[in-house]
Amino acid sequence: MSSQTSSEGEVYTQAAASEQFALHTGVLGPLETLAQSVSAIAPSTTPSLTIPLVFALAGGATWFVYLLATVAMLLVGFCVSRFARLSASPGSLYTYTASTLPPVFGAISAWGLLLAYLATGGSVAGGALYYSRVLAQQFLHWSPPAVPVLALVCAVAGAIAWRDVKLSAETMLWIEALSVSLIVIVLVVLPVRLGFHLDAAQFRLRGISFSGLGPALVLAIFSFVGFESATTLGGEARDPLRTIPRAVLQCAFFTGVFFILCSYSEVLGFRGQPSELSSSTSPLHLLAAKAGVAPLGIAIDFGAAISMFACVLACTTAAARVLMRMARGALLPSVLERTSPTHGTPGAAIALSAALIFLGTCALHWRGVSGAEMYDLFGSLSVFGFLTAYALVALALPFARRALGQHSLAVAALSILAVFTTLLIALFDLRSAADPVHARIPLIYLGYIALAIAWYLVRRKAVPRRTP
Repeated sequence: MSSQTSSEGEVYTQAAASEQFALHTGVLGPLETLAQSVSAIAPSTTPSLTIPLVFALAGGATWFVYLLATVAMLLVGFCVSRFARLSASPGSLYTYTASTLPPVFGAISAWGLLLAYLATGGSVAGGALYYSRVLAQQFLHWSPPAVPVLALVCAVAGAIAWRDVKLSAETMLWIEALSVSLIVIVLVVLPVRLGFHLDAAQFRLRGISFSGLGPALVLAIFSFVGFESATTLGGEARDPLRTIPRAVLQCAFFTGVFFILCSYSEVLGFRGQPSELSSSTSPLHLLAAKAGVAPLGIAIDFGAAISMFACVLACTTAAARVLMRMARGALLPSVLERTSPTHGTPGAAIALSAALIFLGTCALHWRGVSGAEMYDLFGSLSVFGFLTAYALVALALPFARRALGQHSLAVAALSILAVFTTLLIALFDLRSAADPVHARIPLIYLGYIALAIAWYLVRRKAVPRRTP
């Protein structure tokens, strides 16, 4: 594609986004666009909550598991970024799939992606509840009631997402930048106190077995899900056909490097005390004390709680854009398409997204599920939705490029590899169910997709299909 054609495509894409969806176009710069994807990942929560779980399965090979996960997400990111060069729409992965594959696959992608964002939002809302109680108990000797905390988190996230997408992105950017910076300081100071040396045992991949690799890899993948959410911004991003593809790949690469370094450093810091890492709910707090910067450990715990709020905000923003695009595709009522003339945001879709996250977490709370368990259960469910959307986008890419006369054997090969990788991870996910509760999650997801297909068939007959 020539530069002239690319330029014309950008103008058309931004104008279409403004006209069709009434969103404010070009209001987000490259850093703010990147912030959407980074916040959906909530990278500062992985060192505290996810890496200990991966370590319990992979031992000293934890860093290697995150390396494999990074490679897998870069493969998916390559496919997503190629599509993002061709189209900028609030529907993100749904639009990419629906514009290329048969309509039913677009519907499956849409419902899978919607569930993924909402379940991730519920997961981190549960994490925010957990950390708020830990911190309140530590400093106030009081545990706040769950429902008001969840209501506050979801309501504030929804209000910011509705008020201004630029304010939302900037809020997420500063929260994540501060949280990650505190973690990096601890990781830099730690080897100074412990002495500079390579941990040879980790590089020999001790403590890993094939049976443990699958479940560990699935947990590591959960650290990345949402990295593509910058694509939901569409024309709201400035120069979207360039900034969005870059944001997707940059997010996958830099967070992958961050997770690898964190996992290596945490295993090194707990050398001789492996049980403390696998059972710790705040490993960086302990490492900060070992590094002689204990106050930073407390700050990191606060940062993790705030980062989880930022992730709720990111998921609310992303889910609302998917709802909006689904309404445009006649999968949902048209009221979800409406945007505020003043703020340029989809108010009804944002309110519904925040409400669903709140109701989902409350439902589990009323069944006696703790905040930490919500993080685990909703996170496990979200992985299936993301993997579905990732696989369908990777499958669609070669067909989309062929239709444009841009067929490439290399791109087709990478797409096939990405599809195979996502399917393999899904199989690992099925095998990782170690208890009856987790074993039911795939069945719940399959039932949800079956209902989604049935709903699509009903809507297809009742409402004339509109072109994506």
